[in-house]
Parts: sequence; C-alpha cells; structure tokens
Amino acid sequence: MTEGRIVWISVAILVCLFMAQRFGTDKVGYTFAPIICVWFIMIGGIGIYNFFKFDPAVIKAVNPAYIIQYFQRNKKDAWISLGGVVLAITGTEALFADVGHFTVRSIQISMCFMTYPALIFAYTGQASFLRKHNHLVSDTFYSSIPDHLYWPMFVVAVMASIIASQAMISGTFSIIQQSLSLGCFPRVKIVHTSTKYEGQVYIPEVNYLLMIACVGVTAAFKTTEKIGHAYGIAVVFVMTLTSAFLVLIMIMIWKSSILFIIAYVLIIGSVELLYLSSVLYKFDQGGYLPVAFALVLMTVMYVWNSVYRRKYYYELDHKISPERLKEIAVNTNFYRIPGLAMFYSELVQGIPPIFKHYIDNVPALHSVLVFVSIKSLPISKVPVEERFLFRRVEPREFNVFRCVARYGYTDVRNEHEPFEAMLVEKLKQFIRDDCWLSRMALTNGDGTESEHGNDENESAKQVDHEMHSEEAMEREIETVDKALRAGIVHLIGEHELIAAKGANIGKRIMIDYAYNFLKKNLRQTDKIFEIPHKRMLKVGMTYEL
Repeated sequence: MTEGRIVWISVAILVCLFMAQRFGTDKVGYTFAPIICVWFIMIGGIGIYNFFKFDPAVIKAVNPAYIIQYFQRNKKDAWISLGGVVLAITGTEALFADVGHFTVRSIQISMCFMTYPALIFAYTGQASFLRKHNHLVSDTFYSSIPDHLYWPMFVVAVMASIIASQAMISGTFSIIQQSLSLGCFPRVKIVHTSTKYEGQVYIPEVNYLLMIACVGVTAAFKTTEKIGHAYGIAVVFVMTLTSAFLVLIMIMIWKSSILFIIAYVLIIGSVELLYLSSVLYKFDQGGYLPVAFALVLMTVMYVWNSVYRRKYYYELDHKISPERLKEIAVNTNFYRIPGLAMFYSELVQGIPPIFKHYIDNVPALHSVLVFVSIKSLPISKVPVEERFLFRRVEPREFNVFRCVARYGYTDVRNEHEPFEAMLVEKLKQFIRDDCWLSRMALTNGDGTESEHGNDENESAKQVDHEMHSEEAMEREIETVDKALRAGIVHLIGEHELIAAKGANIGKRIMIDYAYNFLKKNLRQTDKIFEIPHKRMLKVGMTYEL
C-alpha cells in the first residue's frame, strides 16, 4: 500500500471512530472491551512463546548494570534514544485519564492483572526474538509473530490501535466537563450517557473539533515518526506535571515526611526530567505540536475564566439592594402589566443589575416576577419535589420571588418538559407553606404568652390574624393564576462586555476581542437553558469591566 492510501484509510477510520462517540462511553466500551482483552492475551501469549523458544537468558536484563554500560558505550546517542524508549512505556497512562468514566478499583484490577503483565511478557518475548534475529529490529513486532497467527494478529492489532484512541477521547470529554464546571471553559453542550457514572459524557462540539484536529495532523504528518515525537513530549510532560502536583498533595494533604518527599523528588523527578530533556531534543521534528495545542487551549481557558470572574464580581457589586426594590414598589409611575415573567440570572443571592437597567428603560413589569437560577448538581437525578427552592423578595405586595431550579446531570429540560407548569405549581405550594409557617410561628408565640396569663382578646386576635393571612394567601394564589392565564415571558440578560475607560491594551484585547469572539461563536444562554423562542425576550446591557 502506498503512503497516500494509508493516510486516507487512517482518516476514514478516525471519522468513523469519532462518529461512534455519540452512543456513549459505556456502549462503546462494552463493544471494544472484548477486542482489547483478546489483544492483551495474544501479545502476552506470543511473548511467553518467544521467550522460551529463542533465549530465556534475556531475563538478565533486569540487572541495572546493563543500562550503565549502554550509556558508557553510546553516550549522547544513548541519551537521545531515551525519547524513543519512552514510547515503549506509553499508552497505558490513558487508563488513568478514565477514572471519571470507570471506578478506581476497575482501573487497578485491569492495570495490575491484565495490562502490565501482558506488556512485560510481550517486550520480553521480543527481546528474546531479537537475540536470534537482530537484523529484524525495524519490524520486530510483526516478525516475531508465529506464521499461523500472523493474519489474526494483524486484524486484532489494527482494531486495538483504533480502540486505544477511545481512552484519550473519553478523557478529553471528562477534562472539558470539569473545566466547564469550574468556569474555565466556554459553554458547550454536555450529554450524559450514563445514569450510574457522572463522568461518562459526550460533548458534540469538542468531539468534532477533536476529529478535525486528528484528521489534520494525520494528513499533514503522514508518517508515525513525527507523531511519535509529538506523543512522547505530551506524555512525558504529563508525567512530570503529575509528579509536581503529587508533591503538593504530599505536603498539603498527606503531611508526608520531608525526607520521603525529598527522596521522591530526587528519584522519580530525576528520571522524568532525564526523559523530558531527551524528548525535547526532537522538539522541531513534530514535538512542537502538543505544546502549540496546549498554548491555544490555555489561552482560551485563561481568557474565559478571567473575564467570567470579572463579570460575576461586577454583578455582585452592582446588584439591586432591598431598599431600591421598595422604592420601585411604591413608585406611582411604575406600571404592572398582566402576566408572569421569569428573569434568568446566575446570581443565587440578590437581584442582578440588568433588572435595574430594564426597569429604568421600561417602567412596567409583569404582575408576578420570578428570578430563576438554574444550577446543575453532581447527582444523576433531582426529585421533582426537591427541584425548586423559593424565597420571597420583600415587599410582599410586589409579588417578586427568587427560585433556584436544581437539576441532576441526567435530568432533561426542554420544550416538551412542563418546566413552566411545574415551577408555577411549586410556587403556589411555596405560598401555601409560607402562610402555614407564619401561622405556626404566631401560634407558638401566643402559646408561650398564654402561659404568662394572656386573656381571651389575644386568642381573638390570633383567629383574626389567621383569617387575614388565609385571605392574603388566596389573593396571592389568585394573582399567580391570573398571571399564568395572561401568559408567561422569559427574560434573558444579554451582556455586552467591554473594557472600562482607561484600561490597558492587554485588558482591552482580552475583553473586547478575545472573550467576545469566543462568546459570539459558542453556545448562547438560551440554547443552554433550552428556552422556547416564542416566549423569550432578551434584555441587553453593557458591562464596563
């Protein structure tokens, strides 16, 4: 097969692999797992066969004296060769990128009882084979396969190389999801494909971007040599950074002995830095690729997180005070129109400044207003009876409420789910419960006073108060029902973010250009909340950060 034909077949395989991701990690994993098990059994079995057939004496390679002699003979070339040696021990670390998709115990079992033994047997068998056939070093893997197993092994090897990419794709989805929950990545659609494991997710936008990147790299590099250099740098950087973070955990969480920490850094750190220096030698031969990707992603994450935090603190600093809300309530020039308005906000406490902007320009508001904050919880499902948390915003006659709608990662909200009807029903239930709690508080208070000799007038006042509170509750529920019949409108805040006057050029580039470019070209708020477009009204406001 020609090189061009191999590249196009590889591109077709990549496209098919990424198209299969939408079925979910569990379904794809159950399909691929038997093939991987066959792969490990075959390479381990062939390795044991070659070990006993050709030269069992290679077991002496565990003696560290041989690596010392190797460096003495080859010097600089031995150091450069470490960049290729590291590729022999890579690939298995992809297992640990999937801890969010599978349990820790399953990773430990598969690594200790399947992956690691099979790899050790395979490499030992190849070493034995090369002792008798050192002229076949460039094609050791396929040359060392017994003739009657060649074609079955060829098919399984091709399938295993395809499947090995699955772990990295699943790990990418998991990392993006965690970054998104920390406010470090632009909004993307996350599809949870498992009700049991939170980490099993599928992200359509990231899947297609990753597919385009992989196809582009395959078509540009054409051979595995440059891709190997890039992969080596990526893996060794991951190992080095992981060890650095582990040192922080030893110091801050485990409170390990300082002698143990120093020993870890000297032993593990020196080995990893030696490998890192070797792979960096091939930086200009494809090794620049993962570094370039990392710089692009870090830039996107830094810009988004920095501006996201500035916006959130701006809203906290400029939220409407209760006094200002009371002024609006008693303002005779302010009109109430029939209907129920849902005003979406990320703030759980306080009223966002965009509401003030709205009422300053439109001195009219619906008869019932609910500020809705939608929050995702790290559980599969939130029971309907626990989904909505309400709180009244004073003054009472203003009919303004706060609502936190809580969803699990497999809960779905869209036009077909009765979100509006559920919210209104729970709002009326909250009004009833609020009235009942008020009566209970009054009853408990009067009961305490009666022990000190309260007369019958107090009991009469209590009955009168209960009647008035019951009437107020009925009027409030009737107001909500009338507002529902008049119609529901969804108010969405559209924030335009610009750098404040006098900001330096770096801040202006980050906010005015980089962040706004990301915001305009990625998923919008109404798509995230899946709000019906026919009843949606966007309110625009400019934030000077």
